[in-house]
Amino acid sequence: MKAKGKVFLLDDDELIVSMLERALKGDGYDVRAESDPEGVLDRIRAFSPDVLLLDINLPGRDGIDILGEIVGQGIPTQVVMLTSDDTAETAVKAMKVGAADYLTKPFNLDEVKIIVGRITERGHLKHEVEYLRKISSNLTGQEIIGKTNEVHKLNEKCRKLAAAGVPMVLITGESGTGKEVFARHIHHLMHPSESASFAPFLGINCAALPEQLIESELFGHEKGSFTDAKAEKKGIFEQAYGGSILLDEIGEMRLDLQAKLLRVIEERKFRRIGGRQDYPIDATVFATTNRNLEEAVAAGEFRVDLYYRFTAFSLHLPPLRERKGDVPLLARYFLRGYSEKYNKMALKDISPQAEELLVAYRWPGNIRELRNVMERIVVLENDEIVRPEHLPAEILHLKERAAAKPGPGLTIPDTGLSLEEVERSLILQALEKAGQNKTAAAKLLGITYDSLRYQVKKFGLE
Repeated sequence: MKAKGKVFLLDDDELIVSMLERALKGDGYDVRAESDPEGVLDRIRAFSPDVLLLDINLPGRDGIDILGEIVGQGIPTQVVMLTSDDTAETAVKAMKVGAADYLTKPFNLDEVKIIVGRITERGHLKHEVEYLRKISSNLTGQEIIGKTNEVHKLNEKCRKLAAAGVPMVLITGESGTGKEVFARHIHHLMHPSESASFAPFLGINCAALPEQLIESELFGHEKGSFTDAKAEKKGIFEQAYGGSILLDEIGEMRLDLQAKLLRVIEERKFRRIGGRQDYPIDATVFATTNRNLEEAVAAGEFRVDLYYRFTAFSLHLPPLRERKGDVPLLARYFLRGYSEKYNKMALKDISPQAEELLVAYRWPGNIRELRNVMERIVVLENDEIVRPEHLPAEILHLKERAAAKPGPGLTIPDTGLSLEEVERSLILQALEKAGQNKTAAAKLLGITYDSLRYQVKKFGLE
């Protein structure tokens, strides 16, 4: 399975190295751990990590000096400093040199995972948006890819929201429809000529964060405000000043925090946990969800006042099956983009037969699934054109399955079938029927939620 990202760890404390390496590998990262700083820049450059966890106090070297060399040489990695010094001066010095964040020892492993996850996801999405902009350069201005009426209307609404400078935007849609890409697109329209340092785009996943950490991630905390608060910390509302904040999966936020968020949005100011000083907000707040928030409000799981606050400015992204006219355009975009990425320029186009199958498929995983399919083809195939036989079984045998219309007693065709492909297809269908809600999909399949999560991870459907 493809790693979440690459992490290079440089620390001479064997216990910390072992703990971090085990935790991050267990979380799906490709990790390289070292303790010797001598000649390390060449090894970092060769490994090309998304994140470098760098100890400040190394034998014979100052970690901040190494950070300065990384920044000065333009090595493309985000650096998180590890320090035993809980004074603000050390953290400020590291951030001024170019660190993306810092962690004070002893640190909480959940916090490490959150910071590493946020940085790697931010990097992946940045590349995705850059690809979108590159391919869409032949369209009118900077627009999201698509030629259907649905996409034209969305592009027009994005321009209006950006021009008005609205304080918040709710973006709804199934998993994989591109909610975060649209949020970044509007952010770019709002700040077309500003660098990321002056107009940052920062986000958190409300469903992935442990409850005890999410408030600190949002609003920050003062030193000593709770047990693990070894040093003061800025939350994303403070870090994103002048830019944008993304609250992914807002529908999963607990009710008491929804109340605090509503107050912060309305008053345009906040306080760190344990603090007395008010900090102003100067950022657009984007919220995304694949839940039906009206149903969540009716069930008492989402505050009605926060719902109406967010729905004042909202976008709903249709699933890919409702904009089939965009499938060929998107497929060719991903084909060209991944051909460049993997330096495999032989694949130049898609055959009419393969295109017909791509358009006929329902894409329960939406644009993300289409992107993954095209990446797999680029990596594994060496033909000059994408042909039907290059497509996954669930797409290739679409017409045969439709003609057969198998009931509960599935008949094995003369040509045979792959049990794994059948399992994968059933899981995709259940997720589609359940609107990507894993709990409901598990009930449809008659399995436990944990079993479904395992299968989703096994088949790379996340």
